[in-house]
Amino acid sequence: MERFPALSKDNQGVYSISVTARMVGMEQHNLRQYESRGLLKPERTPGGTRLYSDQDVAALRRIGELLAEGLNLAGVRLVLQLEARNRQLTHQVRCLRDQA
Repeated sequence: MERFPALSKDNQGVYSISVTARMVGMEQHNLRQYESRGLLKPERTPGGTRLYSDQDVAALRRIGELLAEGLNLAGVRLVLQLEARNRQLTHQVRCLRDQA
């Protein structure tokens, strides 16, 4: 899955897996599973500890919403990819309009 575009500190990993799991109301093993399925990719410290960013937290909340709507992880992955592509195309259209 494509990560959200770099904006500022929003994509800097700062939260441990335990803090992130509490923030989003999920179990730590779910976060590990979502990473293994390619739904998100937290930063890693040199020692291998996962660090989640505000963007990762937002993505996890969106994953939770989609799962609650009845999608499976394959469906969640597709929706996240389509949403990321939509954001990318919307940004390109705005840039082209600004140039015109």
